[in-house]
Amino acid sequence: MKKISKKVWIVIAVILVLAVGAFFVLRTKTQGTVGSEFETVKIERGNLTAMVGATGTVRSNQNALISWQTSGKVGEVNVVVGDRVSEGVVLAALESTSLSQNIILAQADLVSAEKALTDLLQSGTAEAQARVTLRETEETLETVQNYRDSLDEPYKYEKIVYTTINGSRVPMLKTVKVDEADDETKEEADQDLALAQAKYDDAKREWERIASGGNQSDIDAAQARVDAAQATLNLAQLTAPFEGTITQADIMPGDQVSAGTLGFRIDDLGSLLVDVELSEVDINSVSLEQAVTLSFDAILDREYHGKVIKVGRIGNEVQGAVNFTVTVEVTDADEFVRPGMTAAVNIVVKEIKDTILVPNRSVRLVDGERVVYLLKDGFPEMVEIRLGASDEGVSVLVSDNIAEGADVILNPPSEPMMGNGPPGGQRPGGN
Repeated sequence: MKKISKKVWIVIAVILVLAVGAFFVLRTKTQGTVGSEFETVKIERGNLTAMVGATGTVRSNQNALISWQTSGKVGEVNVVVGDRVSEGVVLAALESTSLSQNIILAQADLVSAEKALTDLLQSGTAEAQARVTLRETEETLETVQNYRDSLDEPYKYEKIVYTTINGSRVPMLKTVKVDEADDETKEEADQDLALAQAKYDDAKREWERIASGGNQSDIDAAQARVDAAQATLNLAQLTAPFEGTITQADIMPGDQVSAGTLGFRIDDLGSLLVDVELSEVDINSVSLEQAVTLSFDAILDREYHGKVIKVGRIGNEVQGAVNFTVTVEVTDADEFVRPGMTAAVNIVVKEIKDTILVPNRSVRLVDGERVVYLLKDGFPEMVEIRLGASDEGVSVLVSDNIAEGADVILNPPSEPMMGNGPPGGQRPGGN
């Protein structure tokens, strides 16, 4: 047998080493082929904030369009857009020479009405006169009463009569009684007495009314006349109905206006609100005082906060869908947030802390059940799960069949897989 040279053995050894190396490299590559196709993350604990989202338009808490109620030429304009005004401040007024006659005469009516009201509230003349009238009617009543009483008794008077004493004619005083007054005289006296009593009663009531501060109905009537005259005068000017900011001004001095011409818009910008429409599915998860986050396309890279201040109780059907109106108040609004802007609103309906979370990207529906795929030994394993509350990114894991730290596949296979085998394995079991 021919002896193999040392050089040949070296070549053979190198070939064997290369072959063994190639075998292990190929084996490792083959085993890792399945696992390397998937993107995974570890199951971790965290906090979940469940939200309900919608869009709405910013509005002020209160606003009003202020229009002229009469015609004339604009004289004074006291405000511009952006001015903050108090309730009752005169915003603009018409020139007096351009006003209608009834408005001009209202000034005289106001002066007269205010004087009458002041007399009722402050003057002492009425009280003194009432006191005199009461005394006079009381004296008259007493006189008439005495006269009437005297008619029920016979008249008595003395007259001289003559008598004969011892043959001499002697004069003497004698009291004589006559019949009572006739019925006609008594009836007339009764009528006079009734009239005197009525006048006394009226005087007494008037005195008591004035002494107690005046008749409230008279005061109310006098105040109404003052208010009516003032209301007529107010037609010549525009005033702020509440405290707010002038957000629109459509007039200038010299403008000719008529009833209905718009003058200003005023908004209470101290409180900005957003009304959003939520579906009947979400409405029962919303309640008062829940926290809200807001973002605006017109305000980049800025998040605002708010709270729910009103939850609608009656749904509105629109194109077959039932929606409920929820009102949100922006609690940290600044000068950039303005009425009319569109806001994306997220209402925080639930906050869950320190719980196991599953990425929503990893969840699939297989035979009506939610599943995820865990990566084990390089192969995907399908596991049924039960989920709780969720947000846009993650959901709470309710079932306890997945441990914290497990690798979950974010891009699971399109066909169901189970265990350490290829696609097409048996249907998963478990909770």
